[in-house]
Amino acid sequence: MEETGNIIHLRGQICQSLQFGHELFGEQFYVTTLRVPRLSGAEDFLPITISERLLIDEPLTAGSMLCLEGQLRSYNKVIEGAGRLLITAFAQRILNCEEDEENPNRVQLTGALCKPPSYRTTPFGREIADLMLAVNRSYGKSDYIPCITWGRTARYAANLKIGDRVQLVGRFQSRAYQKQLPDGTALNKVAYEVSVSRLSTVRDEPRRDFHTLPPQMQSPGALTGARDFQGARP
Repeated sequence: MEETGNIIHLRGQICQSLQFGHELFGEQFYVTTLRVPRLSGAEDFLPITISERLLIDEPLTAGSMLCLEGQLRSYNKVIEGAGRLLITAFAQRILNCEEDEENPNRVQLTGALCKPPSYRTTPFGREIADLMLAVNRSYGKSDYIPCITWGRTARYAANLKIGDRVQLVGRFQSRAYQKQLPDGTALNKVAYEVSVSRLSTVRDEPRRDFHTLPPQMQSPGALTGARDFQGARP
């Protein structure tokens, strides 16, 4: 792996044929959706990006099982005049699938908070804190990964400050929700984020060298209900 601060491991079934996403320095990248089971029996439908170079010996079609290791990547795209943060699992290795694998969805991240935590309590009393984590990678780039914490972890995370470094373990998840429109109607949308199971602070100086969010990502609307995947350009 290129970075130890950003690791994802997924095993699931490809839902649809691979589609061309983009080309970078002569290398073509393809995108698709991976259906990954949760331990609870529910399923996540996750966007993934794969280089053509990984497909030479591993032709993948709809219905194929896929086990990958890679990184969570983000990029910004202007949609309907507003900046949107889009997330994808970027495959760096294709592995042999093991049917009896205990946990088919694992994420480990180390990064710095680039926005204040957003803490709230649901009508049923469940505590939640949303975090935006900046994870630096090579060539002066950063990936901005939305994370959601629960319960005691949410209370702890609510006291974190911009620049605080954290390490976390969780899963990459899809979450369906409805966005209320001004005319009173609701729009069905899907958010992609890391659901955090363990979180701890890194005991060193707060990070101030991560690359700041682009201006179009500064508004709250750019981070709330705006994690819809529409292709990938890592």
